[in-house]
Amino acid sequence: MRSFSRIAALAALLVPSAAYAQGADPQGSGPIVAALTWMQGTLLGNVATAVAVMAVAAVGFMMLTGRMNWRFGATVIIGCFILFGAASIVSGIQSAAAVG
Repeated sequence: MRSFSRIAALAALLVPSAAYAQGADPQGSGPIVAALTWMQGTLLGNVATAVAVMAVAAVGFMMLTGRMNWRFGATVIIGCFILFGAASIVSGIQSAAAVG
């Protein structure tokens, strides 16, 4: 019985038809959408880009001089790639879900 519920949950996750039923933004979600748009602009704007460049440079210098663990340095750099590539990653996932 337990495996059946896992299979049903997996099937519900793989079927994107429930997401299509919502259509546009729900009524009354304007302030929430505006706040999230502001947050996206802040996280991907010029200030965030400058901070990320300085972080990658500092981590690279510390890794070069042997003062930082390579695994932690790689985590910081990969995190920056994920942060700035999030829009591309999500659009790729959406296009893959639309094809299937």
